[in-house]
Amino acid sequence: MLSESASRADIVESALLAAQSLGAQTFQVVMPTPANPGPVALRSTGTSLALQQNSAAVAALCRADFVVDCTVEGLLHSRELGQILASGTRVLMISNEHPEVFERMHHDPDMVRRVDLGYQMISAASTMRVTSEAGTDLTVRLDGSFRAGSTGVTSGPGSIAHWPGGLVLAFPARNSVNGMIVLAPGDLNCTFKTHVRTPIRLTVRDDYVVDVSGDGFDARQLASYMAAFNDREAYASSHLGWGMNPGARWDYFDLYDKSQHNAVEARAVEGNFMYSTGANETAGRFTRCHFDLPMLDCSVELDGVSIVSDGVLQGDLAPTCSANAGVLGPTTAADEGPAS
Repeated sequence: MLSESASRADIVESALLAAQSLGAQTFQVVMPTPANPGPVALRSTGTSLALQQNSAAVAALCRADFVVDCTVEGLLHSRELGQILASGTRVLMISNEHPEVFERMHHDPDMVRRVDLGYQMISAASTMRVTSEAGTDLTVRLDGSFRAGSTGVTSGPGSIAHWPGGLVLAFPARNSVNGMIVLAPGDLNCTFKTHVRTPIRLTVRDDYVVDVSGDGFDARQLASYMAAFNDREAYASSHLGWGMNPGARWDYFDLYDKSQHNAVEARAVEGNFMYSTGANETAGRFTRCHFDLPMLDCSVELDGVSIVSDGVLQGDLAPTCSANAGVLGPTTAADEGPAS
């Protein structure tokens, strides 16, 4: 069990008891949460800094068969993850969510089949295009990208998964992302843990956001936060994909205090398109600044084939019973590793 001093004690203890109930021999690696060097607060980044290149701690994790990652932000974009996975260790990220989220999210027995299908489709495609009535028109070259499907279950030695499952995505290679992202009212900003209230326009050129514009507070806040890092990589494209979990909700942000959840559920919302900025190991980029931006009502095509239409999963990708059916339409206005 990997945690840090700022981890939620109830999540760590629950995970420990669950592992022991399955007969596992368990031990804990508990790191002191490092001081934030600034200049801004870091939230919901997927980039845990807790290990701090500590060779003894990393060696202990590499010797384990299975690591339950209960660090506040998770190891997904951490510098140490590659070494841990290369040792054959499996990693399951259980982020800093409100315990009630775990109660609400039920196991979907059809998740593996649908995510695996989505993974096969994105793996076979060379181009992703994303559009929306709000003005999004983004083209992603998939050749050379790392493509993944997350079911919430690790898929063997050297794999990572994050809870909850239900996400198909790609980490594009360099100079692969171009176009316009328009965040519309109702879309989600996982770092700020809030819904977008006023439109934000992100111009993307050769992977990098070269312009942040909009008439309201949202664009000004986003531009200010990104600029504070004084780091070009803060503006880079990280990963892109779509959500497939019918149990995940987009409308829950206002129901929890920001300190009580980590916005992981929002990333998996069925039919959302998520654009992310920041670290991208495939492109050789690392930065502490990271935004996950799940967007509603987008359409996603792979080599011209419709995958998501106006926020609704198409064909065999759609769940047989959708918890979000009818709520992602225009009237709302608004692990990674190969799938097991």
